[in-house]
Amino acid sequence: MLSQVCRSGFQSFTQRLLPWVQPTILSRSRRVQPSAIRHVRSWSNIPFITVPLSRTHGKSFAHRSELKHAKRIVVKLGSAVVTRGDECGLALGRLASIVEQVSVLQNQGREMMLVTSGAVAFGKQRLRHEILLSQSVRQALHSGQNHLKEMAIPVLEARACAAAGQSGLMALYEAMFTQYSICAAQILVTNLDFHDEQKRRNLNGTLHELLRMNIVPIVNTNDAVVPPAEPNSDLQGVNVISVKDNDSLAARLAVEMKTDLLIVLSDVEGLFDSPPGSDDAKLIDIFYPGDQQSVTFGTKSRVGMGGMEAKVKAALWALQGGTSVVIANGTHPKVSGHVITDIVEGKKVGTFFSEVKPAGPTVEQQGEMARSGGRMLATLEPEQRAEIIHHLADLLTDQRDEILLANKKDLEEAEGRLATPLLKRLSLSTSKLNSLAIGLRQIAASSQDSVGRVLRRTRIAKDLELEQVTVPIGVLLVIFESRPDCLPQVAALAIASGNGLLLKGGKEASNSNRILHLLTQEALSIHGVKEAVQLVNTREEVEDLCRLDKMIDLIIPRGSSQLVRDIQKAAKGIPVMGHSEGICHMYVDSEASVDKVTRLVRDSKCEYPAACNALETLLIHRDLLRTPLFDQIIDMLRVEQVKIHAGPKFASYLTFSPSEVKSLRTEYGDLELCIEVVDSVQDAIDHIHKYGSSHTDVIVTENEKTAEFFLQHVDSACVFWNASTRFSDGYRFGLGAEVGISTSRIHARGPVGLEGLLTTKWLLRGQDHVVSDFSEHGSLKYLHENLPIPQRNTN
Repeated sequence: MLSQVCRSGFQSFTQRLLPWVQPTILSRSRRVQPSAIRHVRSWSNIPFITVPLSRTHGKSFAHRSELKHAKRIVVKLGSAVVTRGDECGLALGRLASIVEQVSVLQNQGREMMLVTSGAVAFGKQRLRHEILLSQSVRQALHSGQNHLKEMAIPVLEARACAAAGQSGLMALYEAMFTQYSICAAQILVTNLDFHDEQKRRNLNGTLHELLRMNIVPIVNTNDAVVPPAEPNSDLQGVNVISVKDNDSLAARLAVEMKTDLLIVLSDVEGLFDSPPGSDDAKLIDIFYPGDQQSVTFGTKSRVGMGGMEAKVKAALWALQGGTSVVIANGTHPKVSGHVITDIVEGKKVGTFFSEVKPAGPTVEQQGEMARSGGRMLATLEPEQRAEIIHHLADLLTDQRDEILLANKKDLEEAEGRLATPLLKRLSLSTSKLNSLAIGLRQIAASSQDSVGRVLRRTRIAKDLELEQVTVPIGVLLVIFESRPDCLPQVAALAIASGNGLLLKGGKEASNSNRILHLLTQEALSIHGVKEAVQLVNTREEVEDLCRLDKMIDLIIPRGSSQLVRDIQKAAKGIPVMGHSEGICHMYVDSEASVDKVTRLVRDSKCEYPAACNALETLLIHRDLLRTPLFDQIIDMLRVEQVKIHAGPKFASYLTFSPSEVKSLRTEYGDLELCIEVVDSVQDAIDHIHKYGSSHTDVIVTENEKTAEFFLQHVDSACVFWNASTRFSDGYRFGLGAEVGISTSRIHARGPVGLEGLLTTKWLLRGQDHVVSDFSEHGSLKYLHENLPIPQRNTN
């Protein structure tokens, strides 16, 4: 009777444990073949990536970006990942996420293997439940009372827990994997299985056969009978690591099976240069053999056999055997919540073990150099910063031939790969370099009164004076595409404002960017601040750069609307200044001048159609249809080979209309233009507010009252009257250059020049002043007198 009570109790406990993982029973003969992948994509919200998976095993991957080519992958789940915080029972939600990710990768055609802990914790939960049931029944029989006394649970032996938990753990995995039409198989091993040659061959053959049948092997040490660990030995010329815990088991299995990637999941973000939680602890992005001396290991995890030192030893052993390794946090994933798939996609998660050490500094080191160099730059005299910029302007003209030669190489490599508008942005010329030099000299002139300028002075009380002064923002990250001329412009603005700068250019302009950055550092060297401007040349993904919130204070994207949107989405805790689209409008009023309209439309649309300030939508007053003015506009656009898209209202007026626009919110970036009809200036304003991007909008009219109404009511960064949209530019505004055009509503708006890269700080100078002196019964009173601002000599 007692056994029946215990059995029924455990059955109800199991039903409570797995209410949501009970599978619809599927035939085990059903395997997901590559041809069936299409219908599997819908069951997961994890991005589905399709990449070539074949590679020759022998060398580990050198860079994270190559991990997407991994075909055979071992995922090791540490005890802290699998178990709950109370160490008694499994973390079901976490396990469900891991199984989903492994299933996604398996159904991409990869060969996945799991090395899992958790049997002891699962068994401990089961045995505790059995003991509680047994004790409660005995107390009920002996006392005859419904009220149970407090019961003490004895210490449970780990081997017994493992024996009781193995079957339940495997049943759980099997139920979860079946939800994704994947079969799992359990393999229990000990150290002896690797030291006995026949057992090694049997294990190897079994694993290969399971992988061939698209089955996920789930491997664990047989903790119910595991003997003491044997010392490391040498077997057939290969250094063998003893299977002391699941870390060493995973490493041994990875090398034995010629695995491409080993993912070790623990309860820490990765490997730190000192124990996690200490003040100076920094996460190590890439760990190289020989770096062990720079690391101080802490205590092992709250559960499990091995600590971080054991994981590093196992990882280095696997790396030596040709398997790439990543150690990451499986309990609180930081990137998208899908730590395993994030790692395989090459995202910057955890610590990546690599045998290839890059020649230059890491991006984290570059960030620190930019911070330190920027602070030194800010302490220079304004004349010294101006001298650096003047020297850079001279170098652009003096080294013109070398710059154009590097740019020619970029253009040749981009031919056939980039669209015509992007090739135009990529191209440099003598006239462009001359214009750049002129703009840089303008920046140098304006930098004389930038950093340290007093904005406000207040006498708080006698001998207590407050000042608000301008200071640099800190470290800027500027990401730009196909625009090498952007590099010296942005560098000059950063120098003038005393900011450190990280630059990430597109690979299509790598040769041009390299020489322009060398010239920038040469100019900075004249005052010993060479490191203030850094060019990121590593294979750093933009998304990873956007997570360096402790190193970067402001991100400024310069490129396509898609790039800007991606950066705005990826940036976590770092403000982004820019615009995602440049949908610029021109409204031709009923009182517009015939002579002005065609000139303004041609310049706005045709002068440089790839620019963000190029005209994209032409709004025409209804009264101008079928007039000579309208005909002149159409004829000019036809001559300039501009493709016209008709808006809905414009199309309704035409018997044979051009192709109707798919969306009124389109940035073409080419010789294409949307034409739409409006009934009034208010109708035009409403259209701009609904479909525009708050970039630059223009009215063409001879009626001053109508023009002023438009200027005051259009809520965009730049609003013009009888002027081309192309004037929306930092150089044309007299700012010297711009880091970009911002359509945001805080800090800076429109073309952002030097002023937009400054913030303020408060300086308070007193004489032993304390707040208590200003209390109701204190001896001092607040004065709050405005003081004159001293004029700085800018000559």
